[in-house]
Amino acid sequence: MTQIGNGNARHRVILPDETEITISWAAMTDTGLRREVNEDSFVAQAPIFAVADGMGGHAAGDFASAAVVTRLAEYGGKPIIGTPEIDHALRLAVQDMGRGAGVTDEGSGTTVTGAALGAVSDEPAWIVFNIGDSRVYRLVGGVLEQLTVDHSIVQELVDAGQITREEADTHPHSNVITRAVGFHEAPIPDYRAVAVEEGMRLLICSDGLTKELTSYGIRHFLLANQRSEKAARQLVEAALGNGGRDNITVVVVDVLKVARRHPPRHGRSGADELN
Repeated sequence: MTQIGNGNARHRVILPDETEITISWAAMTDTGLRREVNEDSFVAQAPIFAVADGMGGHAAGDFASAAVVTRLAEYGGKPIIGTPEIDHALRLAVQDMGRGAGVTDEGSGTTVTGAALGAVSDEPAWIVFNIGDSRVYRLVGGVLEQLTVDHSIVQELVDAGQITREEADTHPHSNVITRAVGFHEAPIPDYRAVAVEEGMRLLICSDGLTKELTSYGIRHFLLANQRSEKAARQLVEAALGNGGRDNITVVVVDVLKVARRHPPRHGRSGADELN
């Protein structure tokens, strides 16, 4: 387990177009009730927020998730980053896994998901990315939306109409993913750009949370707690209360204020261009 960055109650970012964005965040991780080792890692250091869920055995999984968040954290402190920086960090992380201690003969790997503060067509945007089945959710106006699509066997079955979303949660192959960072393969993340809106909340989490809480439960705790720190803590506590079968990691990011120096462009939002 590697934790990079702490919670921040108020952080101001000035973008190249002089837009000022104020955000807050909190992160929390727990080994859970059935695992001996926490193979999850996270980075919560503006402009990058990400969660990685390692696999490949205790030492290898921990090493893999740490490699990913450590490389992503190299961009911490910059005002914005984009897909080239994320791609570069993930490629370097795979190289690190290949030559680091703790790698098994079969290799090591990890999921990764996150959101980076960036810009698309000069408009501020969250660059949401994922490989595997860790997730990013958005809460705006009381509506919770999953922004990422799982790279998993059960998701493919759901997409094909062979099982329902509810059946996927209890399917015997629910923990089998179809894409990962590592295992000596080039990382291929999915990207989505989402407009930065005042009052929005992002949740970045490993599947240890989503195994224990439905989307209705996640929405309840995100709405019930105004402070990101309290929301993160209650999500983890609820997952533990429901069984805590896996490592649980959550990062909650709030957009407190968006102050534009210049009016936004008219027409199609630049944040739609990566969708």
